[in-house]
Amino acid sequence: MHGKGEPHLLGPWLLGHPASPLLTGHLRWSTHICSCNAVDTDGLSVVFVFSHFSNSAPTLGERLPKPDKGKMRFHKIANVNKALDFICSKGVKLVSIGAEEIVDGNVKMTLGMIWTIILRFAIQDISVEETSAKEGLLLWCQRKTAPYRNVNVQNFHISWKDGLALCALIHRHRPDLIDYSKLRKDDPIGNLNTAFEVAEKFLDIPKMLDAEDIVNTPKPDEKAIMTYVSCFYHAFAGAEQAETAANRICKVLAVNQENEKLMEEYEKLASELLEWIRRTIPWLENRVSEQTMRAMQQKLEDFRDYRRVHKPPRVQEKCQLEINFNTLQTKLRLSNRPAFMPSEGKMVSDIANAWKGLEQVEKGYEEWLLTEIRRLERVDHLAEKFKQKCSMHEAWTAGKEDLLSQKDYETASLMEIRALMRKHEAFESDLAAHQDRVEQIAAIAQELNELDYHDAASVNARCQGICDQWDNLGTLTQKRRDALERVEKLWETIDQLYLEFAKRAAPFNNWMDGAMEDLQDMFIVHSIEEIQSLITAHDQFKATLPEADKERVATLGIHNEILKIAQTYGIKLSGINPYTTITSQDITTKWDTVETKCSRRRWPDSSHVSVDISGSLEEQMNSLKQYEQNIINYKSNIDKLEGDHQLSQESLIFDNKHTNYSMEHIRVGWEQLLTTIARTINEVENQILTRDAKGISQEQLNEFRASFNHFDRKRNGMMDPDDFRACLISMGYDLGEVEFARIMTLVDANNTGVVTFQAFIDFMTRETAETDTAEQVMASFRILASDKNYITVDELRRELPPEQAEYCISRMTRYIGADGPSGALDYISFSSALYGESDL
Repeated sequence: MHGKGEPHLLGPWLLGHPASPLLTGHLRWSTHICSCNAVDTDGLSVVFVFSHFSNSAPTLGERLPKPDKGKMRFHKIANVNKALDFICSKGVKLVSIGAEEIVDGNVKMTLGMIWTIILRFAIQDISVEETSAKEGLLLWCQRKTAPYRNVNVQNFHISWKDGLALCALIHRHRPDLIDYSKLRKDDPIGNLNTAFEVAEKFLDIPKMLDAEDIVNTPKPDEKAIMTYVSCFYHAFAGAEQAETAANRICKVLAVNQENEKLMEEYEKLASELLEWIRRTIPWLENRVSEQTMRAMQQKLEDFRDYRRVHKPPRVQEKCQLEINFNTLQTKLRLSNRPAFMPSEGKMVSDIANAWKGLEQVEKGYEEWLLTEIRRLERVDHLAEKFKQKCSMHEAWTAGKEDLLSQKDYETASLMEIRALMRKHEAFESDLAAHQDRVEQIAAIAQELNELDYHDAASVNARCQGICDQWDNLGTLTQKRRDALERVEKLWETIDQLYLEFAKRAAPFNNWMDGAMEDLQDMFIVHSIEEIQSLITAHDQFKATLPEADKERVATLGIHNEILKIAQTYGIKLSGINPYTTITSQDITTKWDTVETKCSRRRWPDSSHVSVDISGSLEEQMNSLKQYEQNIINYKSNIDKLEGDHQLSQESLIFDNKHTNYSMEHIRVGWEQLLTTIARTINEVENQILTRDAKGISQEQLNEFRASFNHFDRKRNGMMDPDDFRACLISMGYDLGEVEFARIMTLVDANNTGVVTFQAFIDFMTRETAETDTAEQVMASFRILASDKNYITVDELRRELPPEQAEYCISRMTRYIGADGPSGALDYISFSSALYGESDL
């Protein structure tokens, strides 16, 4: 930026002044920025310092005001004023900095101007104010360097003196640039120079600090180091976004690849099974009888070999095929993919129909073989077979009539009734399966009669007894089904009433809890007007009690309806509502308490109780419950205080000079303590539900809680927008004004001006939940494509693992658009196709 024969504009500022890290850093940065420009007139250097940070600042070729040619003081002042005016026109406020100070070499003013530019474009955009930016940047550094040995970032001065923190930041994001394991804490200058050189060479971050200055200074300049570290924040923010996008795409592609593999396996197994059925049916349909008994017995042996050896593996294949099909459909549904439609003729129903046809032919084949063997073996074989089948059937039916006559459903619960119904359905299936055996017994008896069997009378009597018993089993089975269905419907009605009671009891119970809490709040008043205001509010609350009483009556009416049904139909209730722990007695008791407190309300001052715990959510829950038990155990002390208080009053002692607390303070504090611990337990329970439902880890929840607590400056469970923005920045978000405004509409939909912990948790779980949609995949590809509407093969291979990259390349269509180069790919249609109909 200096012409031939002219000293650098910043050179004279250093003459006679000791060099500090901040001054040296600003000079080096300014020199780095200005080294590629040449301006003949003093004063324009500051314009190019500004141009490094602002997208709207002048670039090479932008026309600046024409400088004055003279070398007099007023020429230099005029030129510097032109530069300062240009900087101010770009939105940089330069307070108390004039051209005269710069021309006269005022180091403090000039460095202040440079710091203003740096702050405006390198640091301030991290947050809305410098304080939030500093805290957010510090917390970001702490989180990134936490896993590294010998690194403990607590500030922006001495924490960076040994150079390990800077090396850890680089290694965390670019492990290929630094071998952290070879660094030594006792070599701070070597560590710092390594970080400076790598940052300048590979990350385009200028070397603005001097290693010796930092090491030899007891407390390095905080602004200089914070300025330098902010460059790493901006350098790595985009890389983390790209990494997150690539991970999301890999996850989606892995789901699709797995689903396609399952589809191909299904098609293959279905084809093989159908082909086996097609080959087997003609063999079973061949009914050409052999002329010898030995040949017919060989046919029977072949068939039995088929049943024992050849068919069982196919039965397993059919079962596994149905399981695989259902599993695949479930995976597709859970991953927001459409249902799988197999090729024509290979549906599960097609396989089931083919299998049914096989079994029908198989059954007929077996009957034909047995008929031929019976024909050859004549009557004796038929008689023996008749006895055998009768014995098997009678063994199976033994005790069945007694079981069907049981009335065990009269004392069963809904779940037990449903279990009995499933058991009965299984019995009905078993009964239907034995129908064939009964028919065979009757057929054998008929044939024995036709062959004039000598003991036909006993055969007929036994056959008639089996048929009569079978009819009776059918009648008893239907009667038991009718009874089970009737009781099940009654229980379903009761279950629905249980659910309705739970839905109405919960909000009403919460209202009563809130009412009791409000009624026992303490207040401090200083005027009659304040007392009157409290009385008015209390009267308004009392006016809502009739409507609340209607809700109480309606809720208790549901419970009474349950009792009425049970009494009318003789159903024994367990007394436990499966949907809520709230009982009708709880509602009645709390209502009585609300009415009592409402009529006896006092106005003491309020106090605040909080519980602070740590550890996993389950550990927190155990600690809270132990804490709650300890509080309950302490009740004896409260009772003793009540006794002492009563004795004091009976002795006409009303003032205690040793304490400002009254018994009323203690009572209210005790009740608030119990309420607080109960609410805290509920909050932890809700966090466990959120963690399990959203699929986020315990570590993530702990991280969210720690970040929230850090920026909850008032310790009231809320953050204001500025603190919320600093919190997001500390967690790695690189926010612009538009994006932050969008996030605020999500976490503060009612425009209250604060962000609650629950709203913060909901937002973070949405950000980290393991779900994916076509729009999210498109957004991820857009990040990898640097915001273009297309992506190139080189970009895919650079950003994704080889297998995932080739998968995309082989399936993406060519991009159709004038703005795309040859070979560009259309990731938008590909993302939509990932959630579209399968080609299989």
